[in-house]
Amino acid sequence: MSVQAEFEKMAEDVKKVKTKPTDQELLDLYGLYKQAIVGDVNTDRPGMMDFKGKAKWDAWDSRKGMSKDDAMTAYINLAKEIISKYGM
Repeated sequence: MSVQAEFEKMAEDVKKVKTKPTDQELLDLYGLYKQAIVGDVNTDRPGMMDFKGKAKWDAWDSRKGMSKDDAMTAYINLAKEIISKYGM
């Protein structure tokens, strides 16, 4: 299975976990996913009152410079950890 195919499968599977992952785990998944799909952050940081938006933007921005392949691989590994931790 190619990295791209495994990435897409894990992106679907991780949504089916029995228990909601922690906020930090969700932010890590989000940051890696956006880096893998889009690349480096290409938008301005959300405004002062958009706490959720800022947290997501910061999670993505923390991956700046990471290649898309590295982000996919890191996402796959994190998704596998979350799935084994919470079950499907």
